[in-house]
Amino acid sequence: MRGLAALAVVAGLLVGASPGGASPAVAAPAAVAPGSGSAPRAVSTSPPAEFGTDWDDPRTAAPPVAHPAGPSCTVRIVDHQFTDFTPYTSQYTPPAECAGPWRTVTLRLDGAVKGRQYDRLGALRIGGATILKTSTPEPSADGIRWNAEKDVTEYQQLLSSPQPVWMLLGNVVDGTYTGVLDIQVSLTFYPGRPRDRAADVVPAGDGPVTLPRDSERITADVYATGSGGGCEEFWYLAAPPSTGYSCPADDGPYREVQVLVDGQVAGIAAPYPHIYTGGWSNPFLWYAQPAPRAFDVHPLRLDLTPFAGLLTDGKPHAVTVRVEGVPVGQSGWDTPLNVLAWRDPSGRPVHGGLLAQSLSAPDHASTVDGRTVDAKGTRRLTTSGWLATSHGRVVTTVSESLTSTNHHTWGEGENPDALAATWTDTSTVAVLGAHPSVTHSAKKYTVDGSIAVDPQNRLTTTIALLDAADDTTLGGARLISTRSLRDEYRGEASWTLDVPRDQRHATGSSTEHYRLTGTDGRYDRTLTSQNGYFQP
Repeated sequence: MRGLAALAVVAGLLVGASPGGASPAVAAPAAVAPGSGSAPRAVSTSPPAEFGTDWDDPRTAAPPVAHPAGPSCTVRIVDHQFTDFTPYTSQYTPPAECAGPWRTVTLRLDGAVKGRQYDRLGALRIGGATILKTSTPEPSADGIRWNAEKDVTEYQQLLSSPQPVWMLLGNVVDGTYTGVLDIQVSLTFYPGRPRDRAADVVPAGDGPVTLPRDSERITADVYATGSGGGCEEFWYLAAPPSTGYSCPADDGPYREVQVLVDGQVAGIAAPYPHIYTGGWSNPFLWYAQPAPRAFDVHPLRLDLTPFAGLLTDGKPHAVTVRVEGVPVGQSGWDTPLNVLAWRDPSGRPVHGGLLAQSLSAPDHASTVDGRTVDAKGTRRLTTSGWLATSHGRVVTTVSESLTSTNHHTWGEGENPDALAATWTDTSTVAVLGAHPSVTHSAKKYTVDGSIAVDPQNRLTTTIALLDAADDTTLGGARLISTRSLRDEYRGEASWTLDVPRDQRHATGSSTEHYRLTGTDGRYDRTLTSQNGYFQP
């Protein structure tokens, strides 16, 4: 048995859990929201000694999406049972009884599945733009339900007119894998004026992008996931080929998401280390409590405003995504991209140009000592551009800095296999002009886990995860907003390999602590489960 990736394949075959993604080619995925899961069942005061044939519906400790008071209208855009790799298509029509603009628009996915099935990646597009990307939980024999919600107010420009709907949730249903994915997706509209929204949402990747000539602020949303069950699903475990590890890569575990404008790097970001509900060889970890972001694949947002002078010249431009560090010819990354633009209030064309750009040379290296690899990486990008707008000359400078550290060690036959890794992604956007502002964002992700199989053929996975972010916005010398997130997950699960289901004697316990503080208030919740049931 070789390595985490190989163990994951074995786990998928034995348990009905894929190694963490959909099948090898899930085209055009999309974004989902912090789902709090379906309505909880009654809490078990005395958890079972081990997993049975049923468990609680999965949910997370994340806060529910806010639903404003007042009238609303709901439109269902997907109602389908996914059994293969045929995309679902339909037509969206704005609700006549709730004409825009809308103060808030929320998206809700409701799902149900029972039997035996892999975890799958899902994608939803409206008007060609990805607005939802998620993965699915794995079912019990008796069946589970779950939901996920997302605030999609920023995409309301798309929703203001009829649009084609496209959704793919690639699935296989046969004599072994019996789980049919029953999915409904709805949009709910709350009339009123939104606080801030993009005037234009343009899907990129299928061809050149032409933006309105009065666009004064431009961002890119990249829904980047390594997926499909191959090595790039576990990109953070890749090791130099000289080590003989089963997932080799010349650059080791270093990965960097880049957005390019006409071939020039315009933004960089650290990819999030997603773990799906079959991941790390142990579905029993995730049956009731998925890892952070498993049901909520957030986009990486990069500010492209320094390039606005170029992008608003009325000509088509290539806006593309590249993942640096992926071995040549190796697949596994899905990176749908939307370009969002905010317009000058006057409606008059803006003009400007790029003032300066500094991109540091790639700085990443791996130190090998037997079956131990220590890898480090850094990258910095600073870009500055100017625009002549209706409110004067505006200079925007975006500074981005990425770091990663990775300690990976394994035993003979890659058993045990352990990782301790940290990624940081910081950015500062400084705007000089009539309305000066500074927005600072600092993100941090950590994975600390191990997989081991003992002489009795019992596999144990232990893992701790952190998803953290601190954001501050200043308007001149005045504090506009602050936000601090800490989402921590800890879990351990064990099961016996190579035996019938009733002899696996699977056990697992998990805790998620989600804390969110800032100018919009405070949220603090902890969820704990044991052997598939949530505890008081």
